[in-house]
Amino acid sequence: MNLFAEAFAWMLAPEQWTGNYALPKLLAEHLALTVISVLIAAVIAVPIGWLIGHTGKGREVAVAISGAARAIPAFGLMILLVLLLGVLRVPQAAIITFVLLAIPSLLAGAYTGLEAIDRRVIDSAKAMGMTGWQIFWKVEVPLGLPLLVGGLRSALLQVIATVTIAAYVNLGGLGWPIIQGIPLQKFDQVLAGAILVATLALLVDLILAAAQHAAVPAGLRAGRPTRRRSRGLAPAAAPATA
Repeated sequence: MNLFAEAFAWMLAPEQWTGNYALPKLLAEHLALTVISVLIAAVIAVPIGWLIGHTGKGREVAVAISGAARAIPAFGLMILLVLLLGVLRVPQAAIITFVLLAIPSLLAGAYTGLEAIDRRVIDSAKAMGMTGWQIFWKVEVPLGLPLLVGGLRSALLQVIATVTIAAYVNLGGLGWPIIQGIPLQKFDQVLAGAILVATLALLVDLILAAAQHAAVPAGLRAGRPTRRRSRGLAPAAAPATA
């Protein structure tokens, strides 16, 4: 408990809120790296996932690529890209690493969202005379949106956790207190950095959980009361008495 108290004391100290390594500045850097990486990954993965889900082709290739991307260690990949691209392109190397980390979740959320739609719904839309483009935008995309938001939620949490290694190549972020504190054995600082990253991830998860719930079409949300019409029953005839 003393270590937790020291960690919160370190976070609340005035010197942690001013200067080049102030906590608000580190938070802004962490969010900037996360948002930029996930946006680039979404531009790449979501159209491909929608195409796979709409046509039903290429799913096996997407699963294989996603599995391979998940198996790549992010820290090792970032160091390798820094060595390949040079020290002058460290931000680009970090962004590429985080983009590759975010793509599998977004890709899976995009194509599983469309695959999960009941084919009878698509057939009904065709029977109503809707074109393929209208079916995609007015039926498939809205119905597949909850799973896509779920993929976005997973991608953001993974990237938020992994962006902490960006401090190792001097890109800032909330990982800076951790990276700096480990060699100096400042465990209160290390714990404070971990608490900040975990708190940020928790807040983002809560926001996206609400967004995922809101993305479900109103007619599909569970828990809606069902009304049954009661039918009047004719009273049974009284038995005849002698």
